[in-house]
Amino acid sequence: MDEGRIKDAVRSRYSKVAKGSGCGCSCGSSCCGDSAPAVNPLVDYGDLAKEMVEGTDLGLGCGMPTLKAGIKEGDTVLDLGSGAGADAFIAAKQVGPSGKVIGVDMTEEMVTKARYNARKSGFQNADFRLGEIENLPVADASVDVVISNCVINLVPDKRKVFAEIFRVLKPGGFFSISDMVTYGDVPQEIREDMTLWAGCIAGAMDKEDYLATVRATGFNNLQVTSFVEYDYLKTETYGIASMTLKAEKL
Repeated sequence: MDEGRIKDAVRSRYSKVAKGSGCGCSCGSSCCGDSAPAVNPLVDYGDLAKEMVEGTDLGLGCGMPTLKAGIKEGDTVLDLGSGAGADAFIAAKQVGPSGKVIGVDMTEEMVTKARYNARKSGFQNADFRLGEIENLPVADASVDVVISNCVINLVPDKRKVFAEIFRVLKPGGFFSISDMVTYGDVPQEIREDMTLWAGCIAGAMDKEDYLATVRATGFNNLQVTSFVEYDYLKTETYGIASMTLKAEKL
């Protein structure tokens, strides 16, 4: 499929989400076509919800990458596809005033919204940048932890994303990423559905291919910390799931 068309579709959908007039991955029928059943919410933040900044949870996540990320005070954390800042601000509280969080998002409206939320809530340690996660506006070996929540599936070239994560991480740094994956033989017509691309379904990689891509990029000590299968689109031969994966750059 044409990468430009995919990016345009994703950018258009999430621009509408930022403006309050559209839906992303986990908002139910409108993200997967009018006939799709509701699948919202994909994640319950539970006690972690107390740490969230008001107005940042747009229902776009499929996991809690900060929960077991091991973020420490003073760390520099990078959030890929940071949206309105939900996970970025949780991380900003964890790193404290001596640490820093960088959020990168390809949708200008999302970056504007996150910057507004940072000012409104008084965060001095959160920096939101416009950019694509396969071409990160971040220096080499400058980040301790990378997080991301249901975003990498939206990118056509996932290998390039993980190569960029590897580039910006310091030696000994690691990532904690929640993402959509598939299992079984997903039909080609689903893979080529542009609406399902923007809805986090069509672009999701097979779980084993996803893990193989991460290993091939150079990461070690892979740990699947969460794996949740969904009923939506599930058949006897294939299905979709959210997976939270942790891995280290040695």
